[in-house]
Amino acid sequence: MSEIDSADMGPWLSPEELNFVRRKVPMVYVEVVPVRLDELGHVEAIGMLLCVDDDKIVRAFPSGRVLFHETIREALGRHIEKDLGPVALPQLPATIAPLTVGEYFPTPGAGFFDERQHAVALAYIVPMQGDCKPGSDSLEFTWFTPGEARTPELQAELSRGHAALLQQALSLTGQY
Repeated sequence: MSEIDSADMGPWLSPEELNFVRRKVPMVYVEVVPVRLDELGHVEAIGMLLCVDDDKIVRAFPSGRVLFHETIREALGRHIEKDLGPVALPQLPATIAPLTVGEYFPTPGAGFFDERQHAVALAYIVPMQGDCKPGSDSLEFTWFTPGEARTPELQAELSRGHAALLQQALSLTGQY
């Protein structure tokens, strides 16, 4: 973390406090589309986690909340390390500008659906140069070619909102 140590942020919210806040205030998240680039900077692979979500096996991208007094860069680094391991070696850009902003609502049909909360997710494409391993909350981590990632079968495996995020990332990188 920067000059503020994570211990100075106080304890994490208890599950009860988090549920209360989620019902009152939009939560801020970061989402990461991990990619491998060739020597010309073209996307040659997109990484996805295999996770259990609501008793279903789904594919997902690394993601999580931004903590109080944490910069977006710090949140990205923390979630990448937590979900992909300490030697993923992310190449964060000098300027942190999201690929897109996802809006999740607890009401179906109002945007992306998340029954728990209203959330705003800042999504980033982040090249990885190291060895990505699934974190303890995931079953596996797999690299897919852009062609494999475009298949309806793989996109149907993605968790809430992540299929649309994948399509936007593929489109932005000229792969869709």
